[in-house]
Amino acid sequence: MLPKRKEFFDLLAAHSERVEAGASALLRLVNSLGVSRQEVAALVEEINMNESSADKIKADMINLLHKAFVTPLNRDQVYHLTLDIDRIMNTIQDVAMAVSDYHIAEASKASHELAAMTVDASARLARALASLNDDARSKETMGLCQEIERIEEKSVAVMYQAIKALYDAEGDEVAAMRALRMQELYGLQEKVLRASKKAAQSLEGILLQSA
Repeated sequence: MLPKRKEFFDLLAAHSERVEAGASALLRLVNSLGVSRQEVAALVEEINMNESSADKIKADMINLLHKAFVTPLNRDQVYHLTLDIDRIMNTIQDVAMAVSDYHIAEASKASHELAAMTVDASARLARALASLNDDARSKETMGLCQEIERIEEKSVAVMYQAIKALYDAEGDEVAAMRALRMQELYGLQEKVLRASKKAAQSLEGILLQSA
C-alpha cells in the first residue's frame, strides 16, 4: 500500500484539532462551575464526543501505519506521537469526569489558570502539527514545541502552589475532603500538560531526525 504523504499529516492534524476542541471545552467547563450545572453536563458530554472522535482518528492512523509499505516519517515515531496525542485527549476527559464524579461546584483561580494553559498548549500543538508537512517551517514548529514545554514547566509550579494553599488553610472535615478532591483535580490538570509536553518532545524527535 502506497498512501499519499498527505494522509499521514492530515490525520495528525485532525487528531490535534480534537485535542484543541477538548481543551477549549474544558476551559468553558471550568468557567461554568458554580454558574450552570446544565452547561457543565453539556460540556462533559462535548469532551466525551471529542475523545470518541480522537479515538477513531487514532485507529485510522494505526491502520494506515500497519498497511503502508512506505511512510513519509519514521513509522515508530509517528506511532508514538499518535499515542502521545491520544493520551492528552484521554487525560482531558479524565479531568472532566473528575469534575462530574467529585461534584466540584466551583473552580479555583489555579484551576482556571491550568485550564487556560491547556488551551494554550493544545493550540500550539495543533499549529505545530499543521506545519509539520512544510520543511520550510521546521524552525517555527520546533519553537512551538519548546513553548509547550515552557508552559508545562509553569504548570507544575501552579499546581504545587495550589496544593500547598489547600493544606495551609485550616478547616473542618468537609474542607479536608474538598482539599483532597481539589488536589486530585489539580494533579489531573497538570497531567494533561505533562502529556502535551511529551507529545511536543516526540515531535521534536521527528524534526531532528528529518533535518
